[in-house]
Amino acid sequence: MTFQKPFITVSLLFMLLNFNVTAQKKEAFIQSDPESEGVSSDGISKFLNAASKSKTEFHSFMMLRHGKVIAQGWWNPYSAELKHTLYSCSKSFTATAIGFAVSEKRLTVNDKVISFFPDNLPDTVSNYLSELTVKDVLSMSDGQDPDPTSSITSRDSNWVRSFLKLPVLYKPGTKFLYNSLGTYMLSAIVQKVTGQKVIDYLQPRLFVPLGIEGIDWEVDPKGINTGGWGLRLKTGDMAKFGQLFLQKGKWNGQQILPVAWVNEASTAKIIQHPDYAKTKQDSSDWEQGYCYQMWRCRHNAFRADGAFGQFIIVMPDEDAVIAITAETSNMQDELNLVWQYLLPAMHKIKLPVNKPAAATLKQQLSALALPLPAKTSLPIATTNLNKTFLIEPNEKHIQSLSFNIHNNTGDVTLQTDTMVYQLAFGNGNWQAGTTTKHGPSLVAGAKASFVGLPPLKIAGAYSWKDEHSLVLTLRYIESPHTEKFTCYLDGKNIRIDVENSFDYGSKKTSLKGLEKE
Repeated sequence: MTFQKPFITVSLLFMLLNFNVTAQKKEAFIQSDPESEGVSSDGISKFLNAASKSKTEFHSFMMLRHGKVIAQGWWNPYSAELKHTLYSCSKSFTATAIGFAVSEKRLTVNDKVISFFPDNLPDTVSNYLSELTVKDVLSMSDGQDPDPTSSITSRDSNWVRSFLKLPVLYKPGTKFLYNSLGTYMLSAIVQKVTGQKVIDYLQPRLFVPLGIEGIDWEVDPKGINTGGWGLRLKTGDMAKFGQLFLQKGKWNGQQILPVAWVNEASTAKIIQHPDYAKTKQDSSDWEQGYCYQMWRCRHNAFRADGAFGQFIIVMPDEDAVIAITAETSNMQDELNLVWQYLLPAMHKIKLPVNKPAAATLKQQLSALALPLPAKTSLPIATTNLNKTFLIEPNEKHIQSLSFNIHNNTGDVTLQTDTMVYQLAFGNGNWQAGTTTKHGPSLVAGAKASFVGLPPLKIAGAYSWKDEHSLVLTLRYIESPHTEKFTCYLDGKNIRIDVENSFDYGSKKTSLKGLEKE
């Protein structure tokens, strides 16, 4: 792609970004009531009601209209100040780093991928590999099949070299395949041409001007940001990113990102299943076209999209942005709620004041909470639970479990072959804490997973199913996921069923143990 006129120089960009940074950091979205921005409070309430009955576990929701926040809420124990794992929403930020690098003439989207990595090329470079461009990777048309992400990231330490060794079966640019390792290659390219990790390169160009702070991003074994996943930031930060794209790259009166790049990055480049019947395409938000690490949606919208229901939805026709974090097994159902309830709630003109509906919505948003395990009394038969159990060898490498359970709080010490973890659980309340224990993750098998991240924030609660069955619920509240330990006590014996939330009850690991003498 080319620009009609040169973009601002790097030095001028930094001068602009450093100007009045303090004021930028203090600035937040202006708050407004829905009706003043042409949105029905009752429509948003209906969305929340439908969300509560859906199979999606919502964690946060923020809705902007005309650049103002008209509704926002977090389902306790999630909260506004917490970061959240974005999964593939990270891809849109990586693509934006490519956009900045293009605007600074460090590369073009037509550059060949192999040109950046002469030291990592296979002995024989195929014709298709030699043709592969940055644009092909941006549009998920690398020509590989199947998606190599899981196998390579869990096995190899040099992901760049392994990616380039893979067969390119199809002419680049002609066939869609969702390929997170391809997005990682974009991150590696940014680091190659700038000398900085994506997170550092974006700091003065994107994060500082938008007032986004306290973020982190996972890395590979070579210290390159994973690109296709691993970014963690707040719901409000997600909304800022969406608003930047809605405003065609302008923020606080400054053109942060070129208009040409915003337009190019948010328009369809390839269709996932061009052979689908039109009725099937029309009913899916995954069949509207893929852009540059973003998806087109129905209703002329586009979105950043992350596994289990992380969404930044930009709706130009409605001048609206919606940010959602969640855990779901059906992301289409989650989007359907937006189209069914929020889209028709938006109108072109200001609506009459509706104080009762506005009051109802405000109360709903302030009372959002995930189900809390019921408060239970300590069974008499298990008052001697506070002991240590030695666990038989298992795939989770847990060697022992020690309990210190009381009526109001419970402390559990979990020892693996390498670490000891102290976990706190409330009785009828969430007990907040931190841990270095890695929680459930779709990409937990990747080498260097979680490397460089601070201790994870958690919220724990316990409850007795009966006098012999103790359930420990551990929410990793900077991610979509939850871990559950169901402990079955039988004299000196214990069985522990370990489940993670994204298996939705389909899988569990059973551990067996014996009381330590």
